[in-house]
Amino acid sequence: MSLAIYLERQLLMRAIKKARRLILGQPDSFAAKTFAALILSLENETVFSISELYKLDLKEFELAINLLEEWRLDRFYEGKAKLFDVSVHYHQITQAS
Repeated sequence: MSLAIYLERQLLMRAIKKARRLILGQPDSFAAKTFAALILSLENETVFSISELYKLDLKEFELAINLLEEWRLDRFYEGKAKLFDVSVHYHQITQAS
């Protein structure tokens, strides 16, 4: 696959899918922990400290904002469900450690 095609696909990938890949690809990172907590909070309608988002680097922060926008629109039910499952699994794994 050419670099141009790869970059185009990355631009078109939805925030929900990007967040899921981040959590699965970097499960020990601060960003994965933050995204999993944010997603669980959104799904369960519980409190999440926005100040945690400011600790992310700029690219991850922008992803979080895009995720919030997509979540609000609530268009991507299947992707959201997959991301929620990954977040629950991540939470269970990290709590067991």
